[in-house]
Amino acid sequence: MEIRIETGARGREVWTVRPEDTAAHYGSGLVEVFATPAMVALMEKTCLNSVLGLLPAGFGTVGVRVDIRHDRATPVGGTVTCTSVLVEVDRRRLVFEVLAEDEKGEIGRGRHERFIIDTARFMARL
Repeated sequence: MEIRIETGARGREVWTVRPEDTAAHYGSGLVEVFATPAMVALMEKTCLNSVLGLLPAGFGTVGVRVDIRHDRATPVGGTVTCTSVLVEVDRRRLVFEVLAEDEKGEIGRGRHERFIIDTARFMARL
């Protein structure tokens, strides 16, 4: 099955930082601020949701690569807004530009790659 998705698809997710989203909770640091792994997960979710509705039933995407910078801390209770733009499509490979911001401005940015999968076939191969 050929799947056609055009560049330009956009995503947006808003997240309020909880104690379980902190570096101290993840074990990726010792402070109570938005963890880099939590920011990456939010970025992946934003990209996934931006194309999910464009895929046929039974298909999804999996993340395969992240190249992300996390430049500024966000405290518990802060609001993080993540936006994504699909900038490249190569058959089943999707490349996104992602940006995360809080109330004070940019906190992180980068690129994220995902592959389109037939979910049942993917799971059967495991």
